[in-house]
Amino acid sequence: MLALKFRARTNRFLAPLALAGFIVVGGGAFAQSHDQHEVQRDEHGDQRNAREQQRLVTEVRHQLVMLPRYTLFDNLEYKVDGDKVTLLGSVTDPGKKSDAQNAVKSIEGVRSIDNQIKVLPLSPMDDQIRRAVYRSIYDFSNLSRYALQSVPSIHIIVENGHVTLEGAVANEADKDQAGIRAKTVPDVFSVDNHLRFDEPSRKGGEQ
Repeated sequence: MLALKFRARTNRFLAPLALAGFIVVGGGAFAQSHDQHEVQRDEHGDQRNAREQQRLVTEVRHQLVMLPRYTLFDNLEYKVDGDKVTLLGSVTDPGKKSDAQNAVKSIEGVRSIDNQIKVLPLSPMDDQIRRAVYRSIYDFSNLSRYALQSVPSIHIIVENGHVTLEGAVANEADKDQAGIRAKTVPDVFSVDNHLRFDEPSRKGGEQ
């Protein structure tokens, strides 16, 4: 139930700049045709690279989502750059950091992994805060629907009494409410609200 929703950060291949203002000085039609073929090969190669990047992004996300021990008290992020994957975020157990690396390592096409996942310190006080913030947010009537999702989307990261909210909600009001609810929990020193949301007015385009 306490599964984790991952936020993907992806570095896509940039398409090469189109040849502009090319002048054929000699060689007539042959020179022009040759360069056109080179451009076509570059375009096809870039399309293949883009497809491969998207495949790796999809595979990395799938492998991380399928990890069984992650909860909403963890937060995983990743970045794909060519055949290199950078793992980011925070977890409550060092075994989870290793699990993430081993899962991504098994993906065909991944040549290197930079595992920057942070292991949060063991702390009974932080564990208590995690449970209290969870109840404060998910038991609140306006936010309780997020607990019913197969992948609860509000992640609660606690480190030495400092709380960070990661993930996504439906609107700005829910984001603000989650932050307020977290701040009401005793022994919480600070709350960083990184929840994302989609603005309906921007989805359909503003007039």
